[in-house]
Parts: sequence; C-alpha cells; structure tokens
Amino acid sequence: MSNQSKQPLKLILYRLKNMDGLKRLLETNQFQYSIIGLIIFNAMTIGLETSPTLPLAVHQTLAHIDKYILVIFTLEISLKIIVYRHRFFMNAWNVFDFLIVAIALVPAAGPLHILRTLRILRTARLIKNVPKLRLIIESLLKSIPSIGWIAVLLFMIFYIFAVIGTDLYQDQFPEYFGDMGKTFFTLFQIMTLESWSSGIARPMMQEMPHSYIFFIPFILLATYTTLNVFIAIVVNTMNEINRAEMKDEEQRVKDFMHEEHQLMLEYLSNIQTKISKLERKLGESEKELDN
Repeated sequence: MSNQSKQPLKLILYRLKNMDGLKRLLETNQFQYSIIGLIIFNAMTIGLETSPTLPLAVHQTLAHIDKYILVIFTLEISLKIIVYRHRFFMNAWNVFDFLIVAIALVPAAGPLHILRTLRILRTARLIKNVPKLRLIIESLLKSIPSIGWIAVLLFMIFYIFAVIGTDLYQDQFPEYFGDMGKTFFTLFQIMTLESWSSGIARPMMQEMPHSYIFFIPFILLATYTTLNVFIAIVVNTMNEINRAEMKDEEQRVKDFMHEEHQLMLEYLSNIQTKISKLERKLGESEKELDN
C-alpha cells in the first residue's frame, strides 16, 4: 500500500482517537456526501430488485448489497448516538433517521413482510442530508397553522358551491350533483382541472347554457386564488427560515471572530509579558556587568 493511500486511513484513525475527532469526522462534508451517495445507490438497488426480468444471481447480489448498506447506515446512526448521546434524540431529523433505520432492522417475515417494502423509505433520508430539501419540508411544517386556515376557507367555498350546485343541478345531472357527496367529488374534480370542461361543463351547457356562471367563479376562487395564497404562505415561510438561518450564521461568525479576537489579545499579552521579563533580565545582566 502506497504512502498516499495510507494517508486518508491514518487521518481517519487519528480522528477516531477521541470523541471530538469522531464528531468532526461525522460532520465533514466528505462523510455527508458519502452517506448521500449510499442513499441514492441503495434506492437504485431496491428499485432494481423489483424487476422480474433480472436473473436470480443478480437478485441475490442486490440483496447482499442491501444488507451491507444497512450495516453502514446502522453503524452511522450508532456512532452518532455515541457522540451526541441524549442530544441525538432532541433533534427531530435525527429521530426520523433512527426510525427509518430501525424499521429496516426488524425481521421482515410473516405478517411483517410489508416492512421489506418500506426499505424504500431510506430514500427519504435525503431530506435530512440535503439542506435544500430539508428547508422545503421545514417550511411546509411551519406553514401548517396558516395552511389550516386556508383549508377552512377552501371548505367554506366548497360547501357554499356544493349547496348551490346540488340545488340547481340535482334533477338534471344526478350523476354529478345528485347529493352533497357527489357534488363535493365533482367540485374536487373541477378544482383539479381534470376533464372539467369536456367531461362536466360542456355537456351540462348543452342543456343549461348559462351553467358556466357556476363553474367560472368556483374555479377562480378554489383553484387559482386559494392555491396562490397557499404557495405565498409557503414561500413566505421559506424566506423567514432563510432569514433566521442567515442571522444565526451571522451570529456564529461574530462569536467566532470575538473568540479569535480574545485569543489574539491573550497571545499578544503573553508575548508582551515575555518581552517585559526579557527586558528586565537584560537590564539586570547589564547592571551586573557594570559592577
């Protein structure tokens, strides 16, 4: 083995000598990128296992690869628990990682065979390891209170138009507006813009030409207005999270600079003290020589 190939191994062993070194190793970009690469590779192998055209030997190889990757993921989580201890479970994303790996460790036999299918959930670990994906999910979660009120507003719009639609079109079009349940489903299809014109609106307009007066306001309110408000809330939340992260990063930089400044002042003070001692000693030596 050449000296160049031994160098990374020596670096890893040096970092593993103490907990701080292990923590730095787990937080390095190289380690994070390696885990991301394994997650993507594991997602590909799990997808390949579903192919019935592959030979049995290939399926067996993929199964072995899956086991090796699971061992690596388990080792990663174990090392993080050792380093961070109880603080590991104080982070929701860490708990998410732990549960996904723990599910994969449960024997998938008998009634628990469905757990083997849930292996693909390991791909969701990308959300935690990729900051941009994590930002989107955090924005959605923090937007839930506001989105809840959007859902209330949307339900009010649905309910109002469902009552109106059932009352107006119940007799002529019972398949679409026969009762409140059918009307709600029809309105949902219209809101998604899935075949609403050719499948619902135009056939109705052949018998009731002015029925477009019912459809256009509903689409404008339910589809465009409410959806845009929903997007605006999520985007606004993402901006707030970005600003908060920028402030935190700025504060960390300030703290770091302050610590470095204090260390520099202490270092200069020590140098000045040593210089003063050296000057006194030189002065004493000169006096002894004069005497």
